[in-house]
Amino acid sequence: VIEMSIVMLVIFFVLAMAVIYLIEWVVTRFCRLSKGSYQWFGNRKRKQAQKQTLEGLMKMTEGDYSKAEKLISRNAKHSDEPVLNFIKAAEAAQLRNDELAANNYLMEAAKLAGPNNVALELARTRILLQQGKVPAARSAVDSLLELAPNNTDALRLAIDIYQKSKAYKALDDILENIGQRSFLSSDEYDALEQQATDGLLNEVLNEEGQEGLLKWWDNQPSRRRRSVYTRVGVIKRLIDVDDHESAQELVLDTLKKFEDEQLDLLFTQLTRLQADTDSKLIKVLTKRGDKAKDHYTDDYARALGYIYTRSALFDKAKPYFVQLLEHHECEVNDRIMALYVAEQTHD
Repeated sequence: VIEMSIVMLVIFFVLAMAVIYLIEWVVTRFCRLSKGSYQWFGNRKRKQAQKQTLEGLMKMTEGDYSKAEKLISRNAKHSDEPVLNFIKAAEAAQLRNDELAANNYLMEAAKLAGPNNVALELARTRILLQQGKVPAARSAVDSLLELAPNNTDALRLAIDIYQKSKAYKALDDILENIGQRSFLSSDEYDALEQQATDGLLNEVLNEEGQEGLLKWWDNQPSRRRRSVYTRVGVIKRLIDVDDHESAQELVLDTLKKFEDEQLDLLFTQLTRLQADTDSKLIKVLTKRGDKAKDHYTDDYARALGYIYTRSALFDKAKPYFVQLLEHHECEVNDRIMALYVAEQTHD
């Protein structure tokens, strides 16, 4: 029991409060000092990581992939975008053919980025392709297109992978979906479309035969049926399998729907066609040849000359080869055929 006066009680209370506030101030000051120190070290690591990242990117541009990998991956977790650091480190490792390190960096990036990160999936798909794992890259790019169907880099990557994996149906579908986007020139788009068409035609013919090819053609949309390249592709393959009757029908339909300027590819196939000399096709070829411009007159003459020669009607074939010779339009095969006709007509 402590006895004291009211005055001493007040003095004791004031002193006790002063001690408490002093202790609180000391603790607060210490915590602020610790926090400041922590922030200082954190900022230092962040600046160091940023500097190393820039140096690593420079080394990567210079082609020093080993040094670039070390610089970019060091302190990666303290950089502003650690996921991008790990992605770049994976790319550098892959460029020096270290697949294990590249995969490890991608896993580190995945831990930080979580699922459905477009940049990470792009890098993963690109690295799988560089590693030659085309089936895995195909699966990855399919998932990537579901995640980012309009991403230009994803579309370019998909086109490359579909070409390498000979996935012509997928290539055809993606070309139809994207149309002539700004990242593909007109020539690039046409070349890809023709590659997809040739691949599809070969697949159908090899797997389903001539009947399957005709059925495939009948089921094509109007967009494809308006393509001269596709029509000529079908005609060429029908001739390859000796279905000249079906090829003749498609040739006749094509002649009715297109002008001479659009038929350069068709004229080449006409020299391979076996047709009945009394057929409607011969009448159409003769009529159009008579009305055509000078250059196209020779194309029709070449076609008729070959068809009549194959039918052993050498007298009818001879004037057409004479025309080609006079116009200097004969190619090597034309001259060989003209020689054969001349021998048969004793000229």
